[in-house]
Amino acid sequence: MFRLNILNRFLLRRFFSGVGLVLLVVGGIIMAVTFVERLPSNPNAMVALYDAWIRLLEYIPMFLPMSVFMGTLLTSYNLTKSSEGIIISSAGLSPYQATRPFFIGAFLIGLFATTVINPYSVSISSQNITSEDLQLIDDKIWLHENGTDKTITLNAQTLNKSNNALDFINTTIYIQGADFKLSERIDAKRITLSENKLYTSDATILKQDGTTTTGKWETNTLLTPQTVLDRYLQPNQISFWQLPSFIKKLQSIGAPVRGHLVQLWTLLFLPLTMIAMATLGVAFSQTKQRRNYSFGIKFSLGIITCFALYFLINLFNALGATGALPPMLSIIAPPLIIIAGAGIFMNSFDTI
Repeated sequence: MFRLNILNRFLLRRFFSGVGLVLLVVGGIIMAVTFVERLPSNPNAMVALYDAWIRLLEYIPMFLPMSVFMGTLLTSYNLTKSSEGIIISSAGLSPYQATRPFFIGAFLIGLFATTVINPYSVSISSQNITSEDLQLIDDKIWLHENGTDKTITLNAQTLNKSNNALDFINTTIYIQGADFKLSERIDAKRITLSENKLYTSDATILKQDGTTTTGKWETNTLLTPQTVLDRYLQPNQISFWQLPSFIKKLQSIGAPVRGHLVQLWTLLFLPLTMIAMATLGVAFSQTKQRRNYSFGIKFSLGIITCFALYFLINLFNALGATGALPPMLSIIAPPLIIIAGAGIFMNSFDTI
């Protein structure tokens, strides 16, 4: 419960301004570099700019924690430099009460990233899915369908999504009859899967009797573009809101779900991670000096610390994905360690 609503709103605005400035700078740099990188492979600048925007959304989970830390440090520096920190202290707020709006702001940023940015990013990126976005077997796409009168096995080199259809590139299809004997082999550079139908306009068809024909080919199938994507999509290609039901679906067919559970817990506890980074920023900003505030040194040390923490978080994520740690523990442990370490430092500081 806030005692001074006006003051806390002021601190919250300053926090969002600091984090927003850092996000603008970091995001602008990433988008500019990505735009230049994508420009040669796109037909025009607008398409390249849109592609760079999609990539920026995918990179947000990587640089958002660091941005919250740097934004917290920048906000605290500005408050100290302008003597507003002294005024806040004279208003009767303890250091914890003065930084509490930072934690509220960090929580809101994490909540917004999980519930809004992640679903938006997935919805945009899923419009142009390639094989790079899928979990493949031996770097190839394998599909198998058992029917009452035939069995279809599809092997493709790559996959592209086009509107509501999937295009399989460099594809071979084996069709077996009810007696499991091979009845047809179809080779094509491109085979399209629309709703319950596989077809191509240029196929080489090898029949059971040894004859070969070329031309159009199609067959009905129980496969749909969505069922194929559900099988091969990586965890970060699934929206936060869809992950729980998707995990249940995978569990029902006996598919591995550790990677998806790690992604779910990562998104669910992202607000806690943001609070941890804000706590770290507050710890680094502790000082008794209004002038000669060593912002550059603390900023540099903070960046080094962030890289170390990034390695720690990835290490725990890998342990969770491989089963060495429970997925939930692998996600919740790093922010708790950060909060504990930063809290001990702040508690040992003279002004706390």
